[in-house]
Amino acid sequence: MGIDFSHAGNLPLLLKGGIFIVLLLAASLFDIRKRIIPDPVCLAIALTGCILFEPVKLLGILTALPLLMASLLWGGMGGGDIKLMAAAGIVLGFKGGMAAMVMGLAALLLFYAGYRIAQKLRRGDCPGAFPLAPFLSIGCLAAYFIL
Repeated sequence: MGIDFSHAGNLPLLLKGGIFIVLLLAASLFDIRKRIIPDPVCLAIALTGCILFEPVKLLGILTALPLLMASLLWGGMGGGDIKLMAAAGIVLGFKGGMAAMVMGLAALLLFYAGYRIAQKLRRGDCPGAFPLAPFLSIGCLAAYFIL
């Protein structure tokens, strides 16, 4: 009888995941309450990628390009969402970052469809914009734990 340290090799991975969860939650709460994602939160997410660092994961920064292009072409998106995906891309890598963005945007579409239907039934108005960080965070967490 004693403490089992056989899984101690997973400690850095668990630490990285825990920090990633807390920081994504912080980004989501800031975006919901103030419609801004502070730069220090994005920087801390990027620095989380230094835990168990793999140079190839730096390509994950490129996952922010589709959001940047959409923002430049059509507007309606803040720079914080772009920086959030670039930072999360460092943690997830390119493949994980792209999967995160697809899952996050799919979550937003599902939420919007349900919200729109509920508003139609109640004859209410639907806001023109929703904070994107909570949905991107859902995608990032799913990608982190699935991939």
